[in-house]
Amino acid sequence: MMNIDSETIRRVAHLARLDFDPQSEAEMLHDMNRFLEYAAMLDELDISGIEPLIYMNEDPGRLRDDQVRQEISHSDALKNAPRSDSDYFRVPKVIEQRE
Repeated sequence: MMNIDSETIRRVAHLARLDFDPQSEAEMLHDMNRFLEYAAMLDELDISGIEPLIYMNEDPGRLRDDQVRQEISHSDALKNAPRSDSDYFRVPKVIEQRE
C-alpha cells in the first residue's frame, strides 16, 4: 500500500497554493493516509460480475434544444460594471506568481 509522507504533503500544498501550519500538515497527512487505506480496502472487493455504473438512474437526462435569445444587450450588461471599456468588464489582476 502507498503511504503519503510530509514531503508529498508540502509538494501538493505548493501546487495547490495552500499554506499549512505544522498542526494542519500533520492532520492532512493523517487524513490522506486514511483515505488511501480505505481505497486499498475497496481493491479487495470481488467485482467480477458487476457492470460499470454509467448513470445513477435509468434516465440519462433529457436536454432541451439550445435557443439563441438576446436576454440583455451588451451595453446594458456593462452599465452596472464598476469599470469597463467599450467591450469588456475591467477587473483587477488576481493571479500572482508565488515562489
